[in-house]
Amino acid sequence: MRLLRPASAALATLLLATSLAAQNPATLPPEERAAFEAQNRALDETVRSAPRLPLVAAPLPLTPPKHPDWALGMVSWVAAGADGLTYLLQRGAQADPVLVVDRGGRIVRSWGRGLYTMPHAIRVDPQGAVWTTDAASSKVFKFSPTGTLLMTIEVGGQPSPCGGFCSTTDIAFAADGHLLIADGYRNARILEYTAEGQKVREWGRAGTGPGEFRLPHSIQIDARGTIYVADRENGRIQRFTREGTFIGEWRNLGKTFGLTLAGPTLWLSTIPRGPNTAPGWLMAVDPVTGRVTGLVESSGNHGMAVTPDGDLLLGPGPDQIPQRYSPRR
Repeated sequence: MRLLRPASAALATLLLATSLAAQNPATLPPEERAAFEAQNRALDETVRSAPRLPLVAAPLPLTPPKHPDWALGMVSWVAAGADGLTYLLQRGAQADPVLVVDRGGRIVRSWGRGLYTMPHAIRVDPQGAVWTTDAASSKVFKFSPTGTLLMTIEVGGQPSPCGGFCSTTDIAFAADGHLLIADGYRNARILEYTAEGQKVREWGRAGTGPGEFRLPHSIQIDARGTIYVADRENGRIQRFTREGTFIGEWRNLGKTFGLTLAGPTLWLSTIPRGPNTAPGWLMAVDPVTGRVTGLVESSGNHGMAVTPDGDLLLGPGPDQIPQRYSPRR
């Protein structure tokens, strides 16, 4: 297993260039362009044959505070608490980065001003603690449910200059309390930490082969210890053992931005390989076989979550409104 060293300036430039190239097939070498087009054809067949989920999208209700300067920025990611609360991570300067919202849209608390450079992902762990990643500072923050800062993990190793996106993307929680962190913007690695924030190992490198990444954007780990990584700009989901040994990959599920495990289902937010602004789908996937068991159309895909009662939440990215997908009632 090869360990990744912090990215040099040359490697960081290469990673950024290949990430941008992956959005435009005309700029790819012929062999990779053929793979790109084959993946989108396979995705098209997957979408056409998958069952449609009986879910209806509606804007996530949000009642702004009565303050003339308050404004919501881009909601990068969403998380669902076991208590029915929804956690939003947003990037605007006129509101706290972390917003906690009840089912009616009331903001019950918020926090985080001054901590972030580029808020990216938010997750709630099995004990109810709230975790976030910063895609520029390479820091991971752990909070109590009420917003008390409990731990800061400084992952480090981000290349310079950063330009806003150069480090951590997502976090997942193993059954023994260990943490799996995706360091995907201009690095290409996965890191494991103990529950106390001590680094255990790291693995991965830049590239298109097994165990290589071109922007590992989201990560999850199931009860069996299988790790799922959304290798976004390679248009695939890779699967690994707990130690980072490559198990396999799914190349027919599109350019995946967000992964969420809920019960026996791996959920993902995905679009075709190409521009990030394309509409796409929220998909339910069997994590053993990779078969798509259902999907619903979506747009502005980024981070997603599943509520305790089975609704889907979508953090949509730029110029979009967070969405809740529910059965028609």
